Amino acid sequence: MARTVEVPEYEVQDGVRVDPSRTALIIGDMQNDFVKEGGTLVVPTAEGTLPAIRNLLDLARESGMRVVFVQDTHEEGDPEWDIWGEHCREESWGWQVVDELAPREDEAALRKPRYDAFYGTQLEHLLRLWGVDTLIICGTVANICVHYTASSAAMRWFNVIVPRDCISSFNDFDMEASLSQTAALLGEVTSSAAIEIGEPETAEVYRSKLEEAAAEIHKNG
Repeated sequence: MARTVEVPEYEVQDGVRVDPSRTALIIGDMQNDFVKEGGTLVVPTAEGTLPAIRNLLDLARESGMRVVFVQDTHEEGDPEWDIWGEHCREESWGWQVVDELAPREDEAALRKPRYDAFYGTQLEHLLRLWGVDTLIICGTVANICVHYTASSAAMRWFNVIVPRDCISSFNDFDMEASLSQTAALLGEVTSSAAIEIGEPETAEVYRSKLEEAAAEIHKNG
């Protein structure tokens, strides 16, 4: 018997400020096979997210934020093809990042064998090397690669931000269920337009408390 399941309401942040020196933009799996007509595993709404992701990429580049492109990567005999069919064959057209988001030479591009961008890659090593503690994670698929990467990041104590207009999925339920889980357990859900460059509010609150404490000591000193 079919039944209807409602996704619980979840909080969407109106404004999120990030320090670009401690933040990385992770763009996952925005490859021709997932995004473009003629791809072998096209996500219906993925191409529609390109303008928002591009705006976020421009913001990251202008502010000096680190950018990491993650490419789903497979070759003959990969067991994942038994699940999804052939896709993202290494060095093929379908494997390449879409032209609209083409990585620059100074930006990292990592090849991942599974859903989680931390698994079997240098991602964590690079982030620690750069002193990054906050990740803006976008791309496709929302409830698979985006979600498992966000989960893995949260387990490593990175601050996680997922802009909802910069992710896509095969259906609305999977998208909303993933965002609900992200907001409840993993980090913050927001929109790309709500992400601002500046010191995070948590840092300001911490600094103000230090200033208050210093003033109190001076008064009583």
